[in-house]
Amino acid sequence: MPDRPMLICYDGSKEARRALSTAAAVLSPRPAVVLELAQPVTAEEEEVAFLFSGGPGDSLDQRVRDVRRTAHRGVQLARAEGLDATERVDVAGTVWKGVVAVADDLDASVIVVGSRGLRGARELVEGSLSHDLAIHAGRPLLVVPPPASG
Repeated sequence: MPDRPMLICYDGSKEARRALSTAAAVLSPRPAVVLELAQPVTAEEEEVAFLFSGGPGDSLDQRVRDVRRTAHRGVQLARAEGLDATERVDVAGTVWKGVVAVADDLDASVIVVGSRGLRGARELVEGSLSHDLAIHAGRPLLVVPPPASG
C-alpha cells in the first residue's frame, strides 16, 4: 500500500491547504497526487459572456489553465511539506464523480479532502464533497475538518 499514491483534493482554499498539510504530517511517506478539477463551460455561461463582451467568453482551455496554476501551487506546498508530489488536472461536471474517477484510475490508497464544516440546511444547499466521497469513493478517506472554534 505505501507505493500507491494518496490523492489530495486541492482548490487553493484554506481548507485544502490545511488538508494537504495534515496529510503530510499524519500519513506514512508515499507519493502524492494533487488534484484540481475544472468544470465544463455551460451553454448559459457562453451566452452571458457573449452578451456582455460581444465575443466568446471563458473557454474550457482557459479554465484548465487556471486550474493547472492552482494545482501547481498545491504541488509546491506539498513538496515544501516533504511530500513527493505531482499534479493532476481533469475536467468533471460533478466534482465527487471526477475525484472518484481519478482515485480509481490511480488506485489511490486514500483520498484527502478538507472540510468547510457545513451542517444542516447549508450543507444541503451548498453540497459537501467530503460527504459525497464518503458515500461513493469505496476507499479510505481522510477528511480534515476546520480548526475547532473557541
